[in-house]
Amino acid sequence: MNVFLYIMNKIRYLYCISFCFVIILTSCHTRKAVLKGEPGEIVKPQPSIAEKYSEIMGVDKNAIQNGRLYAFIDQWMGTPYKFGGQDKDGVDCSALTQLLEQQVYGINIPRSTGQQINIIKRKYEEELIEGDLVFFDYDGKKFSHVGVYLQNGYYVHASTSKGVMIAQLHDPYTYKYFSRCGSVLANEPNTAPGK
Repeated sequence: MNVFLYIMNKIRYLYCISFCFVIILTSCHTRKAVLKGEPGEIVKPQPSIAEKYSEIMGVDKNAIQNGRLYAFIDQWMGTPYKFGGQDKDGVDCSALTQLLEQQVYGINIPRSTGQQINIIKRKYEEELIEGDLVFFDYDGKKFSHVGVYLQNGYYVHASTSKGVMIAQLHDPYTYKYFSRCGSVLANEPNTAPGK
């Protein structure tokens, strides 16, 4: 009888170990995308990332070229909005923009929206390219919100109600507040995140 109990305990132990191993493997599959390459370097996106963001923005998956950009977005997607926040517990629009420009493109920009508006070269909406900044005037305040343009009329930003998300520039509710856009002029010294 003792031999039978010993064998049954061993079988239970092996099932338990196997179950834990399966859980670990499946949890690895759901990890967020990893930032590969160096800031400013264009790296090929992971196929799952290219497919995910091509569907969101209505473009061919071959149009998703900057793997570093979309991995960054994937890591931050859904992070709640927090005024003054600069981390995954909560982030505001200008901090997200600052972090994205620094980590994806290697460009240091000021922390606040009011300062970020002063370091762009204005352009027309139809001239927007990936990485350009888009500004909005909410609550009667000039340049009170900022996002980063992606492509096909979409931009990423930290929404006060939904957190970090991708939105359409021509959304009927938000487009009426769209006020200015442009590309970052130069790498600003001593303005890296946290300074």
